[in-house]
Amino acid sequence: MKPFDYQAAFSRNLGWVRAEEQESLRGRRVAIAGMGGVGGGHLMALARLGIGAFTIADLDSFDLPNMNRQAGAFTSTLGRPKAETLAGMAREVNPEIRLRVFPNGITPENLDDFLDGADLFVDGIDFFAMDIRRLAFARCRELGIPAVTAAPIGMGVGLLAFMPTGMSFESYFRLEGQTEDEQYLRFLLGVAPRGLHRAYLVDPSRIDLANHRGPSTGAACLLCAGAVAAMATRILLMRGGVEAAPVHHHYDAYLQRFVQTRLRRGNAEPVQRLKLAIARRQFAAMLRAPRPPEPPATPLEAILEAARWAPSGDNVQPWRFEVLGEDQVRVRFDPHDPANPYEYRGGEPSVLSAGMMLEALRIAATMHGRAMECRIDEGSDRLVAELRFVPAPKQEPDPLYALLPLRSVDRRPYRRRGLLPRERTALEAAIGPGLRLRWHEDDNGRMAFARLGARATRFRLRLPGAHAVHRSAIDWAPGDSQTGIPAGATGLWRPTLPVMRWAIRDWRRMVAVNRLGGAHSAALQLDWATAFGSAAFLSVALPKDAPRDREGLLVAGASLLRFWLTATRLGLAMQPGIAVLLCAQAAGTSLPNAALARDAERCAEELRALAGPETDRLVFLARIGEPRDAPPRQRSVRRPLAELRGG
Repeated sequence: MKPFDYQAAFSRNLGWVRAEEQESLRGRRVAIAGMGGVGGGHLMALARLGIGAFTIADLDSFDLPNMNRQAGAFTSTLGRPKAETLAGMAREVNPEIRLRVFPNGITPENLDDFLDGADLFVDGIDFFAMDIRRLAFARCRELGIPAVTAAPIGMGVGLLAFMPTGMSFESYFRLEGQTEDEQYLRFLLGVAPRGLHRAYLVDPSRIDLANHRGPSTGAACLLCAGAVAAMATRILLMRGGVEAAPVHHHYDAYLQRFVQTRLRRGNAEPVQRLKLAIARRQFAAMLRAPRPPEPPATPLEAILEAARWAPSGDNVQPWRFEVLGEDQVRVRFDPHDPANPYEYRGGEPSVLSAGMMLEALRIAATMHGRAMECRIDEGSDRLVAELRFVPAPKQEPDPLYALLPLRSVDRRPYRRRGLLPRERTALEAAIGPGLRLRWHEDDNGRMAFARLGARATRFRLRLPGAHAVHRSAIDWAPGDSQTGIPAGATGLWRPTLPVMRWAIRDWRRMVAVNRLGGAHSAALQLDWATAFGSAAFLSVALPKDAPRDREGLLVAGASLLRFWLTATRLGLAMQPGIAVLLCAQAAGTSLPNAALARDAERCAEELRALAGPETDRLVFLARIGEPRDAPPRQRSVRRPLAELRGG
């Protein structure tokens, strides 16, 4: 084995540091309290910087929840003490490193010993250990030791330095005399005064201050390590220019933003006091909010948890799971409602959704090394599937698994750029040979579909049976919807939503609004504006002479899900056009008035002119394209698995 050579090991630092500065770092000692989320990363980054001596402390051992972010967390280190493990890792980087290890953590009694000889103190203490953190920063100030804290916030880092003669930790955070919960809020607000992370905190229920738990990412912890190493370089090499507290540095890699805040009075600044008042109310709301469900305990639960993201009309989720054993489940699909005009052809859309659910279950099973055996109960009017998930050691996870929770309906205009050849090839392969896929990409096709969609929108908004469905399906509560479609995701323009909300409560109101042009306004927003904001429209039909029975529709539903998931994988958005099929299928049926009958007849004629001989075999219409923006702020989510279990 080649002997260790300090100069060679850290020679790639040279250029950013001078040779004599590298030797200076070799003689420095850094004290790091905590070897968990950020502390272990700090040690490794500083060890690779070539710092020659460390004092480290941690009383904890590695556990599974540490895997996503902690430098020393590996399957081989589970149950091992963090301080001992990180000490060994640091010695693997630099066998000459001088280490003092405090395996029982730092306490008021050993704090002076821990800080003895330190040129810099780095805070890696658990977020909730506020008393010892405050004591450590206060003692560093008394001993003249610079102190640095870097908070992993979302996918960014909040960095603060406290120099011995500058603003103190206490003067900045103002924790003296505050309750424990108030100290948590003040510390959080102090390390993230601009709150950049709030823009993408998608599940606030995961913040559980009462039980000392909160979300944290490996990306943020790595950024913290880099930020601290850079700040340590400036401090230990006495290069000057350290922008210490009251200056706060916040870099958010997810948002690609850097902001610098100067709080001359720390949390006593008027704007901080206002933010604290708001944060207290939010914290009180968090305490009242239901806690997130526990993770799946068995492979079968994990399969069901993933598959529940299968699409269904208006997000009704017409299925229930009855667990029969550790690898068996019965899926009961609700019978279609004959009064629902969207369930045309004897509930064909529901059968297609059932096929999508069964395919979602099959895809999810592959992630857990299982193959799905399916038997359809033919003796029941209600669709029932008996499923068994058998171990398949050679089963590779289906790459579409990752897209199950990400697939969604985007009703906004897309970019107009056409489909790329590779996208078209992938989508055509996904639909498979069992269905006929036809593209409508030119302006004539867009115009034809815009006209069809607008006619279908005017039809359904004037159809009493559809009004009852809309009233039930549209969710006017803020945020996502577990049981319907959020109003903000319907595709209607924001200024028109209050009018629609008022009208949809009563059929007579809807009639009045339609007489004033409400249906035409909705068609403009939902169809004309989006048709020319699409890469293409598509129609999917059963092959000629293929039976349009339940088995064939289940297979078609499975293919349609794979097509949709593939589109999501390609970064494409999609919106089904079921309203057009609803309108066309109504031709020749009994309708409330002659105007509706004429619209249905015209819709059927226009669809036949567009689809030709495949019209009677159509099972799916949609538009597709590259989204212009980030995903919609609101989307249809799913009921918790517990609510979907039962006969």
